[in-house]
Amino acid sequence: MTSAAATRSLPYPLGVTLRDGGANVAIYSQTADAVEICTFDGDGVETRTALPERTGHVFHGVVPGIEVGTRYGIRVDEAWNPDAGLRHNPNKLLLDPHATAIEGGYDWGQAVFSHDLNNPTEFDDTDSAASTPRCVVADPSFDWDAGSADVAPRIPLAETVIYEVHVKGFTAQHPDIPKDIRGTYAGLAHPAAIKHLTDLGVTAVELLPVHQFVQDSHLEEKRLRNYWGYNSIGFFAPHGEYSSAGDGGGQVAEFKAMVKALHAAGLEVILDVVYNHTAEGNHLGPTLSFKGIDNAAYYRLVEGEESAYFDTTGTGNSLNVGHPAALGLIMDSLRYWVTEMHVDGFRFDLATTLTRQDGSAELHSAFLTLIQQDPVLAPVKMIAEPWDTAGYQVGGFPADWSEWNGKFRDDARDFWHGGENVLGDFAQRFLGSPDVYEGSRRAPVSSVNFITAHDGFTLADLTAYAEKHNEANGEDNNDGESDNRSANHGIEGPTDDPAVTELRDRQRRNFLATLLLSTGVPMILGGDEMGRSQGGNNNAYCQDDEISWFDWNKVDTGLLEFTTELIALRRDSPSLRPSWFRHAPEAGSADSVRVLRADAASFSEEDWTADHRAITFVLEHDGADAFAILLNAAENGVEFNIPAAPLQEWELAVSTDQDQQVEQPLSTLIVRDRSVTVLRSRA
Repeated sequence: MTSAAATRSLPYPLGVTLRDGGANVAIYSQTADAVEICTFDGDGVETRTALPERTGHVFHGVVPGIEVGTRYGIRVDEAWNPDAGLRHNPNKLLLDPHATAIEGGYDWGQAVFSHDLNNPTEFDDTDSAASTPRCVVADPSFDWDAGSADVAPRIPLAETVIYEVHVKGFTAQHPDIPKDIRGTYAGLAHPAAIKHLTDLGVTAVELLPVHQFVQDSHLEEKRLRNYWGYNSIGFFAPHGEYSSAGDGGGQVAEFKAMVKALHAAGLEVILDVVYNHTAEGNHLGPTLSFKGIDNAAYYRLVEGEESAYFDTTGTGNSLNVGHPAALGLIMDSLRYWVTEMHVDGFRFDLATTLTRQDGSAELHSAFLTLIQQDPVLAPVKMIAEPWDTAGYQVGGFPADWSEWNGKFRDDARDFWHGGENVLGDFAQRFLGSPDVYEGSRRAPVSSVNFITAHDGFTLADLTAYAEKHNEANGEDNNDGESDNRSANHGIEGPTDDPAVTELRDRQRRNFLATLLLSTGVPMILGGDEMGRSQGGNNNAYCQDDEISWFDWNKVDTGLLEFTTELIALRRDSPSLRPSWFRHAPEAGSADSVRVLRADAASFSEEDWTADHRAITFVLEHDGADAFAILLNAAENGVEFNIPAAPLQEWELAVSTDQDQQVEQPLSTLIVRDRSVTVLRSRA
């Protein structure tokens, strides 16, 4: 006999939860009068079932017949009154915000999106499977213990080296990966892909957005595609186009298998997540999910003008993190990716928007507070992109967060490309930005250091182009950043000039050495280690083609070997990755640092404002090798006085000048123009 409790519907968890004979379905909406779940059979015939119960603002019910593989959507009924913030329309099939798999995409050519506010029935699409995606009930089971149990690497931040990479672009052209899985989660899990990562020595892959996203109609009109994926619509669903198993639910298991394979190789998985906005855009954008369910709960609306969307993202809308429904959605999603998908951390796109409850960014916002107190999320890495269109907040996140440090990128580029009076700022960046973090007693690992990222030039292009070249994007080269702090070193773009080629190669090594020898958490843009170029395109968000994909037939093997050597040196040398220090041995830390002029004297206040281009860092750690790092950004060679070796005599560890020689006894050393030389004193 079945008990009443076994058949009773529940208001939580939200979404579709399988149970014997069907599923519990729960949808939040404060403003709806009725909610229906719509299931589709193999012929596309729709069956609508009203959710009969309501607890608080959650509609729920037990729906028989739902099983793994069921295609479904929801319809929400109430008023259509955009002036009051209401955009309900039962003619519109909506995505379940908690769907764990989504099938299909929007065919903007077939869809009809009228913006006649007096005719909401016209604000609809054809509801055909060809033009409207549907949710899929995915199989939640996965044997994490098959073969060998999945174990999260849990690598300390001080030992972390992040590799930012696109799931598709990394393997789309890899010759050693079978064609049928290139560009997919399975492709990234292939031994050939993992071998590149482990041989290189990185410890974590940071994946560009893998939440289900939709294509932009304006890009499809230009025969372009949203490649980066910052256009989320499903916060629980791995993007179906990256699955070799198709998008009918198999993408969930394939993603889990990828995570398990990467973990088995000792690699962490960090997701670049976009919770600050969705693909629904502003008042002129389509209704795909949240707008039609509870517009005001999920989006920030302009006070007194509810038809308008408050926007600090540049996309048309901002999620309403001041509302429990939106906050709950984000938290449920984060916990899902940790508990069910086993990911190891998150990089939050435009994270500052998520701290804006009433307009201004708040350190003690509900979003940050919920993250901090959640025991599921406490063990994983949290990385903020600490800005949005309304403000720059580097240094403004809690102590247990790390941040993309845009100051590191800018000051490192200025230092090596001839910026004026930048040495003082550069020294701060090299030492983990203590001017940003130490005032609030935050460790150097708060700083995620990077020279390049997906948004901007690749390293090869940073040293080969003085101007952006985004003509392929179809916007007359008006898109993308114009101030790149880049240099072409005499010739714009490709050249056979040996002098220019040699200088560019040295500068690329200088940037990589700066990144991997600096204090903090280094992040490498995937492909920089092999010389990947985008032909000068610094905004390749819409280039799902050879412009963005890795070309494995054009690998700069010398640069790859140099990068691998640097990562290994960092990994094996505690002095090069201090987790906390206050610049003086007397502070009681195992780490210490000295910052010296080229003549080995200490810098005076006047020296920092002079146009010095050379600097020495001496880094030590109790019981470990010490290092003297000599950097010369001048256009001429500089003679360095070498400080006394703290342990054994100095020896050459690595140099971006392939002709650098060191002879004993070592008291002075000429470091050539625009180069880095690293000396080691062995313990």
